[in-house]
Amino acid sequence: MKKFLTAVVLATGLLIANNSSAQMKIGYIRIDDMVSIMPEVAKIDSLLERYQADSINPKYASIVASYQFKDSLYRDSVKTPPVVRKQIEEELPALIYQIQNWQQIVNQALEAKQNEYLAPIYKKVYDAVKLVAKEKGYTHVMSKEALLVAPDADDMIAAVAAKLKVTIPKGPGK
Repeated sequence: MKKFLTAVVLATGLLIANNSSAQMKIGYIRIDDMVSIMPEVAKIDSLLERYQADSINPKYASIVASYQFKDSLYRDSVKTPPVVRKQIEEELPALIYQIQNWQQIVNQALEAKQNEYLAPIYKKVYDAVKLVAKEKGYTHVMSKEALLVAPDADDMIAAVAAKLKVTIPKGPGK
């Protein structure tokens, strides 16, 4: 009797597992590809250029001018009081560091600003993916990069583009 009960439980488990896997539908998409064809992305480059011209470049000029001024005060030991000289001595290394590592600082600032500009676009695409997945009955959506082989019918980029009213550009390999 115990063997029979174990066999029934095992068979029931296999049937349930088989039925649940039959109901699973997996779609995939490259989110970055979808974001790259969004019309809002074209404006980001000009916004970043303006950010660099209006914010970053003047900041660099200010740092260099501050360094030059403080360096000249520090070198003029006759006119500069010892207390001021000591304060400048403590401030100069930070200014030198900023000047020497300016390109890295700029890259970090531009990347942060770009992420700030792209965040609402990514949210819009993710929301559209969720909506299309629900409409088309997908239980799971994966990044295309995670799949080695997948049927073209489960690529969601066309449906998501249609939902967002975006045209997918025709080009080599498309």
